Amino acid sequence: MNDDIMPGCEPFSSAGNSMGVLILHGFTGNPYSMRPLAQRCAEAGYSVELPRFPGHGTSIEDLVPRRWPDFVDVALGAFDELSGRCDKVAVIGLSVGGGLTALIAEERPGIAGCVFINPMLKGPGAELEQGLRDLIDSGLEIMATDGKSDIKKEDTTEAKYEGWPLRALQSVIEGVEDVNAKMSSITVPSLLISSREDHTVAPENGDEIVERSSGPVERIWLEESYHIATLDNDQELVERATIEFLAKVLE
Repeated sequence: MNDDIMPGCEPFSSAGNSMGVLILHGFTGNPYSMRPLAQRCAEAGYSVELPRFPGHGTSIEDLVPRRWPDFVDVALGAFDELSGRCDKVAVIGLSVGGGLTALIAEERPGIAGCVFINPMLKGPGAELEQGLRDLIDSGLEIMATDGKSDIKKEDTTEAKYEGWPLRALQSVIEGVEDVNAKMSSITVPSLLISSREDHTVAPENGDEIVERSSGPVERIWLEESYHIATLDNDQELVERATIEFLAKVLE
C-alpha cells in the first residue's frame, strides 16, 4: 500500500462554531475536488470535516482492494465524530459522496440537511453492469481511462486516478442501489445541484431524490458545468447556493 498522499489530496479540517458540515468526495477522486467548497464553509464559520476515503489520493492500486463498506465506515464515523462536538450537522456529497450522503441521512435521523452535487444513486443500467461483470470475469482488474477530468472549464483538472478498479466499482454500484431502496426514509431538507450535461453520472440520478425522498427538495440546474461542478464554471453558484442552504438548516 502507498501511504504517500498526492499534493492537494489531503483531508481538510477546520474547527469553527457549534454547527458542523461534513463534506464527502467521489469514487476515484479525493478531497481536492471539494476543498474550495470546504474552505468556503469554514469561512462561513462552520466546523468542517472533509475526510479522504481509503484508497483515494495515493495510487490506484490502493483502491483495488477497497469496497463500499470501507467508505461507509469512514462516512458514518466522520459524521458521528462531528455530531459529538456540534449541535447540528449537515452533509454535502459529490458523486458517490452523494450516495454516501443519502446513506447517512437514512442511518442518522439527527442529520440537519443534505446537499447533493451530481450524486450517484443508482447503477448505470443492466447492459453496462453486465459488461462490467464480463470484464471482471475476464480477469481485468483496472480499466484504464483517458484521464481527462469531467470539467467544462478550460485548463481546469481534478487530481484523480486514470482508471477504474472494477471490483471496487461493482461494490459501489451495489452499495448505492441499496441506499436508493431506502430513500423514502430521508425526511430532512435537501439541496440537489445537477449539471445538465454530465459524462460520469447521468443527471437522472438526481431524479431519485426528487421522486423518492420524503423531505423537501430544492433543485438547481447548472448550465455551464459537467460532473465536477465544484471546480467548474458554476463553482461560485454551487458555493453560494450551498452556503445559503446551510444557513437555513443550521439555524
